[in-house]
Amino acid sequence: MILAVMQPYLFPYIGYYQLAYHSDIFIFYDDVNYIKGGYINRNRIQTRNGPQLFTIPIVKSSSFKKINELYFQEDIRKILLSISQSYSKAPYFSSVYPVIEKILTDKNRNVSNIASKSIIEVFRYLDIDFKYNYSSKIHYNLNNDKNAKDKLIELCKIYKCDYYINSIGGKKLYKKEEFLSNRIFLNFIKPKEVVYQQFNNKNYEPNLSMIDILMNNSKNEVKKLLNEYILD
Repeated sequence: MILAVMQPYLFPYIGYYQLAYHSDIFIFYDDVNYIKGGYINRNRIQTRNGPQLFTIPIVKSSSFKKINELYFQEDIRKILLSISQSYSKAPYFSSVYPVIEKILTDKNRNVSNIASKSIIEVFRYLDIDFKYNYSSKIHYNLNNDKNAKDKLIELCKIYKCDYYINSIGGKKLYKKEEFLSNRIFLNFIKPKEVVYQQFNNKNYEPNLSMIDILMNNSKNEVKKLLNEYILD
């Protein structure tokens, strides 16, 4: 069994989806503190003026609150309009935009709920079986003395997973031997160079939100891109 854990991000880049896709069980790490300036409530899309950030404001955002304790503002008409105007002529706009709209207009404005649905509903759209849970719903030891590595190992033991995969950025944080001493194999996932035709861009712009990939590629093409990674 393979476990992966990440904070819920809003329509992240494809590397996040590759991590989730490669796992047997994926945990949305939503009972940790919200980080301002990250990708929990924003990402980049391709507009007529080049790549731009879209951000959903968080009501009374605070780095002292957990992700699952925060809420998005309700009025997102400007964001939906920006996405619509940017991609209305994209080849898969008619099938993808309703999925995005459904996620972003969810009546449950909880940040963890909407950000995680930007992963869950995309896999549903792609007809991919995706098993997941939320760390806030798991009964595990939240002892403050435990560091991130110990919490991940504990989650692996709860789910009886003997493999844990992490994004490549975690290579500076986690050592394979520390996991192996707990009979868990640690691997890092690194996206290959993902290139596809962007209908509104002559000069390819990498690492945009998954929204851009969905708008420009068929379901089968997206599935192929999900396999474009290296395990280290």
